[in-house]
Amino acid sequence: MRRSIAIAMMALSGIVLRAETAQERLKYASDIFNEIMATPDKGIPRDLLEKAHCIAIVPGLKQAAFGIGGKYGRGFALCRRGRGGWGAPAAIRVEGGSFGFQIGASSTDVVMLVMNDRGMKRLLEDKFTLGANASVAAGPVGRSATALTDAQLSAEILSWSRSKGLFAGIALEGATMRNDLDENQELYGQKLSNKDILMTNRKAPAAAQPLIAALNRYSRHEATDKPLETRAEKAITSNDSKAKTSKAK
Repeated sequence: MRRSIAIAMMALSGIVLRAETAQERLKYASDIFNEIMATPDKGIPRDLLEKAHCIAIVPGLKQAAFGIGGKYGRGFALCRRGRGGWGAPAAIRVEGGSFGFQIGASSTDVVMLVMNDRGMKRLLEDKFTLGANASVAAGPVGRSATALTDAQLSAEILSWSRSKGLFAGIALEGATMRNDLDENQELYGQKLSNKDILMTNRKAPAAAQPLIAALNRYSRHEATDKPLETRAEKAITSNDSKAKTSKAK
């Protein structure tokens, strides 16, 4: 069974790898974000976007199932730089499998908002699982986030998908997100980890400027005076201290 899933994932990854360059994917990500935000009645609530610490956009997440399902997509995560707007993009891969009798294939655009320090800390890891290492919930659609449920309010990540023109909240439990070192090398000339990009003032590549400009245009508000880099470092230090204390006991 595991071998079958691995074969399905390799086939999906091969399709994506041949599809486009990192620069082209950044353009698609910018187009997707602008199209979604241009329809406020059916898009991501602006007040949620303004409170988000980071955003991840995966254009054309491939899903295929012929008895055993699989998902594979490449995209980008960006985080705020305090009052300086949004920072440089770090490349990510989203992978996941599913079970049961299924048949067919589809391509879906996925957007995720990282809503707190814990979720941001996960982005700095080499790999984590949505729904296990980081709580994820389907995001609400529309002008206001007042309809958020308790589960959504406590989630570290809110996620949406767009397929065949339909935009809706989606939960991505079980999918994994990892650093895409090859894509980072294409953009920055070296295999940087996402921590090396998201936690620094690294200059963004030219291809990322339209996406960064759109993010700054639609979400200028920063909820605290402390830069997000500082808050993430504090969260990491706090968690490490707790882990050491627990081991000592």
